[in-house]
Amino acid sequence: MKRLLVGRPIPTSAQAGQRLVKLLALAVFSSDAISSTAYATEEILDVLVPKAGLEEAIDTLIPISIVVVVLLALVVFSYRQTIHAYPGGGGSYIVSRENLGEKPSLVSGGALMIDYTLTVAVSVSAGVAAVTSAYPSLNRHRVLLCLGVLAVLTLGNLRGMRASARLFAIPTYLYILSLGALIVIGLVRSWTGDLDALPTNEARVADFTGGAALVGITPVLLMRAFSSGAVALTGVEAISNGVPAFRKPEPRNAAITLTWMAAILGSGFFLLAVLVHRLNPTPFDPSSPNYQTLLSVLGEHVFGGKNGAYIVLQASTALILALAANTAFADFPRLASIIARDGFLPSQFTTRGDRLVFSNGILALAIAAGALLIGFRGVTNSLIPLYAVGVFTAFTLSQAGMVQHHRRNREVRWRRGLAINAVGAVATLAVLVDVVVSKFLIGAWIPVVLIPVIVVGFLAIRHHYARVDAELRVPPGWHAPAVHHVAVVVVQKVDRGVAGGLAYARALEPTRIEALAVAIDDGDREAFEGAWGAADLDVPLTVLDSPFRHFVGPIVGHLDAITTDGSVATVVLPDLTVDHLWQEPLHNQQTLLLVNELRERPRTAIVLYPYGAES
Repeated sequence: MKRLLVGRPIPTSAQAGQRLVKLLALAVFSSDAISSTAYATEEILDVLVPKAGLEEAIDTLIPISIVVVVLLALVVFSYRQTIHAYPGGGGSYIVSRENLGEKPSLVSGGALMIDYTLTVAVSVSAGVAAVTSAYPSLNRHRVLLCLGVLAVLTLGNLRGMRASARLFAIPTYLYILSLGALIVIGLVRSWTGDLDALPTNEARVADFTGGAALVGITPVLLMRAFSSGAVALTGVEAISNGVPAFRKPEPRNAAITLTWMAAILGSGFFLLAVLVHRLNPTPFDPSSPNYQTLLSVLGEHVFGGKNGAYIVLQASTALILALAANTAFADFPRLASIIARDGFLPSQFTTRGDRLVFSNGILALAIAAGALLIGFRGVTNSLIPLYAVGVFTAFTLSQAGMVQHHRRNREVRWRRGLAINAVGAVATLAVLVDVVVSKFLIGAWIPVVLIPVIVVGFLAIRHHYARVDAELRVPPGWHAPAVHHVAVVVVQKVDRGVAGGLAYARALEPTRIEALAVAIDDGDREAFEGAWGAADLDVPLTVLDSPFRHFVGPIVGHLDAITTDGSVATVVLPDLTVDHLWQEPLHNQQTLLLVNELRERPRTAIVLYPYGAES
């Protein structure tokens, strides 16, 4: 089943062939950032319309979009420098570790891991929302659809980065073309007088306001709207985290791909705001049973109904939003492996799977995102307030770290780089404060609390590894004490397996060999002793009574009794091998129970002695 779903193993020697050319890398690492054009503009309006009305909300949209695009330019300039300074990947975590110290780097790592998990949840839920906008009857199956999409993404990424890149590249470029067609056709038709603005839908506006009086644009409302629009920047750091995945020369190819991504994201986000300003669409209240996304409303108006062009737009939007999670699937496992290599996460995260990807990281991300989708019922707007805290924390620490990097290394044109990073650090810190203050009570408090909890978890894991290493370290001149060794062969049935197990036990040359059986039912003692005498195996058999019909307990008690002098016990368990998988549950269940009990018993070695009918 694993081979069917995931594919055959790829040898380590083929690792270089799994690296990505720029066009494929753009699909893998930029789908998250580019896909945010599908919902970031709507998020701004969802904040402004209920309090300020549609007209004032749309008038405020373009100024907010300009500020977001300027912020995007600052962040991209910063990460281009990060790519060249730290070509080994790791992005904000590595920059913070090298320049700001351990604790800031752990904050950055925890923030990014939260951000990547939310990226998957938000992208999948937004993709499903695009589908339910076209087919509202599916809305009641939203959570199941989200989990199905998540399962497909997980399997695609377990098959390997290059395989997932090829699988997901077409939807990414189809969305770019569809969005471009929507914007160009819409603006041209609007400016030539061929397309009128939409009349305000008062019923939809009333759904937003609930009959409450409008308060207009207040500073707090403006802050909240800007922080909602700033989710467009999520995913910008992904390329700097994944530089080693690019073809050589890695830094140059990564920097070019980052520039492409910024150009597509910035122009798409700003021009979409211009189109909204020209066409005056009324968004739907996200809680409405007839909810449609803003892109759906625009597409139906610009393309003249729910025709082929509209269906392509909605399908490509659904696909890229779902596949935007692929950015997190590419970066979360790689980041987790770096943090684990530093000792702050379980070492299993450093291991590559059969397809040369960090499979454990992929599965951990899928489980965490699935829990979020279930907990928040797959509603994008419920997840968005949690979203920007992690990414802007990482942005701020990364740029502060680069300021320190320039000051310490003083490379060519270091003052220019320092100025860009300093301005960027101040700007992203301001956005972070804005997000936390304006959205604290509607969900931003969750990552604010979770990040310190994750950092404490990192430190606890590191402390555990350090303590274990210290306890197990071999000091100079140390020698292991002499071992008194007793071998115990467990007998469940007197057959060839027991005979082979006894021969193996003799080869170990222990101090004593003992065969051990457990009489569970009446007559078992006589049956064991009779069969043992007939087999003439030349080793004494000890049969333990079990008044409560337990198999494991009497054996453990006997081992305790015969090792009171500190002897080491080797427990040999004859293990019957079978020809077919379906036959496995018919045998060896008592053996599995005993292994599970003995595996943590000190000074005990467990040997499974396999044998079959041909032995």
